[in-house]
Amino acid sequence: MIAPYWGDVDIRPARSATSNQVYWHLQPGLMVVTWHNVGYYNQRTNLRMDFQMLLRNALGCGMGDFDVEFRYNRCEWTTGDASGGSGGFGGTPAQAGFDAGNGTDFVEIPGSRTMAILNLCTTSNVGEPGIWRFSVRGGAIDCPDAGAPCDTGMQGACAIGVTQCVGRDIVCAPVGRPSAERCDGIDNDCDGSIDDGDLCGGLDVCVRGTCVPPCFEGGCLAGETCTTEGICVETACADVTCPAGERCRGGVCVGACEGIVCPYDRQCVAGRCIDLCDVLTCGEGEICVEGECRPQCPCTPCADGEVCLADGSCESLGCDIVICDPGFYCSGGSCLDACAGAVCPAGQACVAGDCVDAVDPGPDPTADAGGPGPVPGTDAGGGEVGIDGGAGGDVDGGRTPGTAGEPGCGCAVIGEREASGALWLAGMVLATLLRRRRR
Repeated sequence: MIAPYWGDVDIRPARSATSNQVYWHLQPGLMVVTWHNVGYYNQRTNLRMDFQMLLRNALGCGMGDFDVEFRYNRCEWTTGDASGGSGGFGGTPAQAGFDAGNGTDFVEIPGSRTMAILNLCTTSNVGEPGIWRFSVRGGAIDCPDAGAPCDTGMQGACAIGVTQCVGRDIVCAPVGRPSAERCDGIDNDCDGSIDDGDLCGGLDVCVRGTCVPPCFEGGCLAGETCTTEGICVETACADVTCPAGERCRGGVCVGACEGIVCPYDRQCVAGRCIDLCDVLTCGEGEICVEGECRPQCPCTPCADGEVCLADGSCESLGCDIVICDPGFYCSGGSCLDACAGAVCPAGQACVAGDCVDAVDPGPDPTADAGGPGPVPGTDAGGGEVGIDGGAGGDVDGGRTPGTAGEPGCGCAVIGEREASGALWLAGMVLATLLRRRRR
């Protein structure tokens, strides 16, 4: 059974071209049936339903594959007298969906058999109010709730999931996965604690999702307040407590993804940019593109200006013959940087199209430790440009680079007492050299 509105429709009362009629249209590969302003049993027309069903052959797909579309224009009654209703309501309300007739394989549109069935005119599974579309591939029907946000019942970031169809059931598949704890106001490792552990470098401490320096003797920047814990926070946030997964900014609790702009083909979940296609399981005849399951071509034709690729995805003209380097994507025949315009979560940077934890590069190995000297052409150590007074590239202060077993300098780690004496001696040598230069 394919039922756009399985209820007590009654077309026996007086009919006209615009009232209480059922129309159908047939052509190769398409069937359209319209229930136009129909009443309900027993011969009542004070309330009306106006809806339509379209069945299309899925060209290019397997034998028996087809697409279904339900359209709802007027939704006024839920139940006829034959189903225990009175005045068009109560009893067992109508339902909509598919049923294989074997008691096992069926799909109901949300709201079926409840008063919420009237919401068919204002809801949708494709973003167009009153329109519901489904595909039947290999005898399997797409689940209408697939991809909806849900709660897995787990802790922290692992609580975020999306609905997936498994047999006749709808399950909540986790999207957020455990990761190393970071100072971002989120339980990243899913252990039930937020921002736990030593997460900030130096003396900084993690407060409300942000690494801040501790305040000594009340010294904070303008617009900040030193708390009783000795921590500088925004004055506007001093008395604000935000729910889990949110942080205070300017006195207002903002979501974990607030202000984050993920790279191309990535989506923000629990304050992190991830590829949803890594965790989504699409049904037969579908392919995951940009974090959502879409019907494969050529079963579903591509839009104008697109071509069908071998994997069943649609691509813009020109990009079907272009191969971009990692971290780039094709648009209009050109390769674009996936990181362009991206704003990664705090502590991360966009690298090759992904937001990854930022790493301190350390000192530049090619930089001169002496720096520029007071006299053009010399460095602060007194050598000529290209010759470092102790930290150069090819010529070092006192040796040439050697390998194990070859002549070179033998380096030893000196203790604190030895270090103070060595530094004093080095200072005396440097002072002597400076005096000679002045003479």
